[in-house]
Amino acid sequence: MLELPRPVEDLGRIAAQTAKQIILQKVREAERNNINDEYISKTGELVNGFVKRFEGGKVIIDIGNGIEAVMPKSQQSRVETFTQGERVRVVISNVNRETKGPQIEVSRTSPDLLKRLFEMEVPEIYDGTVVIKAAVREPGERAKIAVVSNERDVDPVGACVGMKGSRVQSIIRELRGEKIDIIEWSEEPAVFAANALSPAKVSKVTIVDFESKKLQVTVESEQQSLAIGKRGQNVRLAAKLVGWDIDIEARKR
Repeated sequence: MLELPRPVEDLGRIAAQTAKQIILQKVREAERNNINDEYISKTGELVNGFVKRFEGGKVIIDIGNGIEAVMPKSQQSRVETFTQGERVRVVISNVNRETKGPQIEVSRTSPDLLKRLFEMEVPEIYDGTVVIKAAVREPGERAKIAVVSNERDVDPVGACVGMKGSRVQSIIRELRGEKIDIIEWSEEPAVFAANALSPAKVSKVTIVDFESKKLQVTVESEQQSLAIGKRGQNVRLAAKLVGWDIDIEARKR
């Protein structure tokens, strides 16, 4: 960098204001670039912060070092309300260089939040013994998470539930009472679908079309409402978890 002194007497008030604006603009750009570079690789990660203020339905959260993140209405669970100064755990869902306000978007509705909470609570997930294969949510109501063990003598579902449900209960409390079904993952779609419809007991699973990923599940008539769930929630979440269309049929006696 080469510095050439200019006589300040030649600079008028407008020139000084213009220089000030350019300097401030460049500083802001540098700050935004630093935030972008630091957080772009942290998408999906869990961060702790506190509620700073509210702006038209959005929640502005301080995530440390004076950096503000925004939680839009679409990323807020409808069963949750926040107060100013409240501590909150969120996941980084998006980093946007273009926006004028806070460029980090955070979420309380993302399935990544569920995954990160299980990683914190379950040592077997943290050390890689148990692996989360998929997670789906209807925030504030119900979630399903599919897990598998890399070691034959470790029960993946039991590890996630914990002694007397201690591990999963702490996550349910964090998510304000959201029900969580922990499912054992299988590479066989029929087996996985039968597991995913828990707590309903499945009698038979038939692959209707492998190409278009369609399954037909047969259950006893008394299990049908449980398999479908309230407003179709159980079968809807199971289908999202497995990645196949699931049609439920009651067995005729």
